[in-house]
Amino acid sequence: MTDLPTELCSLTEEQQDIVDLCRAFAREEIRPIAQDVDEADTVTPRGLWSKAAAVGITGFMLPEEYGGGGFTDVFTQCLVQEELCVGDLGIGNLLCSNGFFADPVLELGTEEQKRTWLTPLTGTDSPLTSVATTEPSSGSDAASITTTAVRVPGGYRLNGQKAWISNAGEAGQYVVFAKTDPTQRARGISAFLMPADTDGVTFGEPMKKMGQRAIVCREMFFTDAFVPEENRLGEEGQGFYGLMRTFDVSRAVLGAAATGIARAAYEYARDYARERVQFGKPIIEHQAVAFRLADMRNRIEQSRLMTWRAAKRLDAGLPATAEAAMAKLTASETAAYCTWAAVQTLGGWGYSREYPVEQWMRDAKLEEIEEGTSDIMRLIISRTL
Repeated sequence: MTDLPTELCSLTEEQQDIVDLCRAFAREEIRPIAQDVDEADTVTPRGLWSKAAAVGITGFMLPEEYGGGGFTDVFTQCLVQEELCVGDLGIGNLLCSNGFFADPVLELGTEEQKRTWLTPLTGTDSPLTSVATTEPSSGSDAASITTTAVRVPGGYRLNGQKAWISNAGEAGQYVVFAKTDPTQRARGISAFLMPADTDGVTFGEPMKKMGQRAIVCREMFFTDAFVPEENRLGEEGQGFYGLMRTFDVSRAVLGAAATGIARAAYEYARDYARERVQFGKPIIEHQAVAFRLADMRNRIEQSRLMTWRAAKRLDAGLPATAEAAMAKLTASETAAYCTWAAVQTLGGWGYSREYPVEQWMRDAKLEEIEEGTSDIMRLIISRTL
């Protein structure tokens, strides 16, 4: 399963190099500490972040002109995400989180904003970044956010609350979405760049999560938080457009992440089934187990190909909202199935924390929820029928 279907999409030498780098990093640096990070909970693995930054993983997706690795295409981002998430889903998503921050900046930002806010992300001491969209009463329905940004001399005052914000309280830089026109839905949303030390911004305690504990999530509170006008991304009301473009990319990349954890679960269950003997023979020779493993492999191949298709459409400048939704839906449900199937294959041992598959089953659930639930993905797809 480590062989990618490159007969369909051949990789450049540079792409193969970064795949090899990330595969080795996942095996040698991520997997050995993943269970400890899960047990620690609410603690960002800063040491691992620094190691990843030192070899260029945290900034590979940023343009060369700002010091990044220059892999700005979504396809390469998917290749990297899958490999890292074979090591650990939460850590893989964490290490690539600068790409999520960069997307709205690249889509809406001025040249000065791009240099100011993206260049610091490409060094070995790169800060964490964050995108603040979700609110207590608005998750998948991003157009219904209620955080407001009111014009004042020189800029805006933000008031409101965000929830489930990845890296909140840990990040040095934020993109915050708020309503500049509360009478409108999508057309009233604007995006703002904000440093972590902005007056009027406070954070809640780390949220206790089911899985993906490498990424710390908190609530954010804005009380007359001032943002200068030069920190607005694009024109007023353009924020939702930038957010939807970001969602198209992030859903394809999350499809690759889910494919990665599904691959990890399959490979672990397959290797276990080859060694575990029951009724006088390895359990992989029992039809029920063999068929389950076959289903896992089949779903993983489907997920990867759908993810690659969405990525290639985005890179070609073609509409890909439905394709990204299809990729995320298929891959996230594949991850849920494959991690369940791995636990089932290991039986009682799969239910024990001595083995990683129980953590992977918890981690995989988030992929069916974040960046739009599976129900929302089906709604998006249904609009193309």
